[in-house]
Amino acid sequence: MLDKDLAEMYEVPTKVLKQAVRRNIDIFPEQFMFEMTSDEFTNWRSQFVTSNSSDKMGLRYHPFCFTEHGVLQLANVLKSKSARKMSIRVTKTFY
Repeated sequence: MLDKDLAEMYEVPTKVLKQAVRRNIDIFPEQFMFEMTSDEFTNWRSQFVTSNSSDKMGLRYHPFCFTEHGVLQLANVLKSKSARKMSIRVTKTFY
């Protein structure tokens, strides 16, 4: 999942989400998340024919991309109510 989608789901600004990841980067190994490279970002944007390349689909920076493990880890570092609920929901699923 992309950072902007998770930010919406966890009810925090994307900037806050990215700051939380950068402050806790040691708990986000490559298997949990990565940041799109310039080539990946360009290729990804080119898949959307209606996208205006000058506005980068509303994205100013390369997005962070999260695996299912990263989504849970993110829920543990964000301070929103939605993130806490998600963390509890996922934990209950495995018990």
